[in-house]
Amino acid sequence: MAEIHQSITELIGKTPLLALNNYGKKHGLEARIIAKLEYFNPNQSVKDRIAYAMIEDAEKRGLLKPGFTIVETTSGNTGIGLAAIAAAKGYAFRVYVQDNVSEERFKNIRAFGGETIRLSQVPEVKQVLDETGGDFVAAIKALEKHVLSKEENIFFVNQIENPSNPAIHERTTGPEIWEATDGTVDILVACVGTGGTVSGAGKYLKSKNKKIKIVAIQPGPGSLPNETDPLPPDITGVHPFEGVPVERIPLTMDLSIYDEKIEVETNQAYEAAREAAKTEGILVGTSSGAAIYAAGQIAKRPENKGKNIVVVLADTGLRYLSTKLFEEA
Repeated sequence: MAEIHQSITELIGKTPLLALNNYGKKHGLEARIIAKLEYFNPNQSVKDRIAYAMIEDAEKRGLLKPGFTIVETTSGNTGIGLAAIAAAKGYAFRVYVQDNVSEERFKNIRAFGGETIRLSQVPEVKQVLDETGGDFVAAIKALEKHVLSKEENIFFVNQIENPSNPAIHERTTGPEIWEATDGTVDILVACVGTGGTVSGAGKYLKSKNKKIKIVAIQPGPGSLPNETDPLPPDITGVHPFEGVPVERIPLTMDLSIYDEKIEVETNQAYEAAREAAKTEGILVGTSSGAAIYAAGQIAKRPENKGKNIVVVLADTGLRYLSTKLFEEA
């Protein structure tokens, strides 16, 4: 009976690490890339961790009470995790989703009983998105000001400012990596959306060994909206944190924690995700492809020969089957 879990929340974390040996051999890498497979979480993404942590914290602080509706804005995975945990705990859930995410994400949230609204359907938010070229942080602030602040009996999760976001990674993700590698991790590579993963896990790892290098990934310029291409194929959930106004950077991103920034273009992320599927038998999403690509570039450097590079793979590729991710170029 001790092996029977009582809630999906008990299944979150303790995800496995997998050495990407075949990928390394294909590219002649002399450093070892080790993937932390976050799609082993119950709802197939790293965001299950923060969804649970933020809800639990809100309950303990009296910000979330029976009968309340949980509300969030997201590019998808956080919404799915929140919808699942809200269902398990008996809360209603509503999420405002970026327009360009895959249809699977909307369907996942609705399957858990959540309500989905596209950000562009909110006039005040659409205006901000149009004026800022799709600034997600500005859109969230506009939604909070014009819509959510006028409602009662809701808990706005606000993952980009919620301290429980990086805290859960410091408390779980970082220690899991340290323990699984017996402290032999040399480099951590992770994409930045809210910045919670790299900030929390990076903080813990540096507390154990200050020589560990933290590498944060943001989209390359060709994967961001511009005058000639306002809607380029993007790396879902990955946002710039360097070279942008400070007000566009989530408060959950600790700018002091990373040692290096690497920019990855969408086509590079796609190719790495496809290669991982064909060489390792793992199906991962676009941001994971970006992380693998960046880890591969780091592994090629002579100074990193023989080192252990742990790369966080955020979610499953099953959420991208309606996109062009697994369509060969």
